[in-house]
Amino acid sequence: MENYAAPHSGNGLTSLKAAGARLADHGAMKAEHGHSREEIARRLQGSRKEGRLRDAVYGGIDGAVTTFAIAGGVEGAGFNSSVIIALGIANVLADGFSMAAANYLGTKADLDDRRRLYRVEQSHIRDYPDGEREELRQILQELGLSGGVLEGAVKAVAAKPEKWISLMLASEYGLGPAEPNPVAAALTTFLAFMLAGIVPLLPFILGLPDPFLLASAATGLVFFTIGASKSIWSLSPWWISGLETLLIGSCAAALAYGAGSLFRG
Repeated sequence: MENYAAPHSGNGLTSLKAAGARLADHGAMKAEHGHSREEIARRLQGSRKEGRLRDAVYGGIDGAVTTFAIAGGVEGAGFNSSVIIALGIANVLADGFSMAAANYLGTKADLDDRRRLYRVEQSHIRDYPDGEREELRQILQELGLSGGVLEGAVKAVAAKPEKWISLMLASEYGLGPAEPNPVAAALTTFLAFMLAGIVPLLPFILGLPDPFLLASAATGLVFFTIGASKSIWSLSPWWISGLETLLIGSCAAALAYGAGSLFRG
């Protein structure tokens, strides 16, 4: 086990901080998941379900960016709040549906291709069993198996065609165990777009004073929250991920506001 005691030489405080950082990192890595038999089985079963993080981030960021960009452009052009509300709601509904439909079709294409490749491997195993078994043998060899262990593994995997095909799909095409779900992808994108996209409009809808200033602050908070949330699944600190998303969204809003200002009467 790694020794976390601070060394005696050098700056004691620096050494103590370094040891504490290593201990924190070690604790964070341990906390990622458990290693009991039940936890491992539950985690492996869950890996066969596709996550919705990408769809939620995709829809949420685009919803906030496009709606606030519209509000910024219209505000920059000097129009009143009713125009911002009308165009913003139209964007939330139409663009949200458009993004969801596009994500559905793209995910459906991935699913169709996956099923096509499954049938290809299925037919190869049926029509060319010796060649596919040799392919399986070479895949397992690359994983470090050899001799009697290798032959035993080939025999065991080949006895279960579904597992065999899944291994071939992963090794040849890089496909994981989870099947894409077009409906879930589309719904997640649409709901995230709606929830994030309505935020920039709320100060205008509620008739609050200085609505554009409030919309800017609220949208910035949405950008930062989405970015900070996705850091859970990345190596970046939450505040860096949040600031990165905030910067990207702010640039889009600034461009829209500047473009609208060109047409101010």
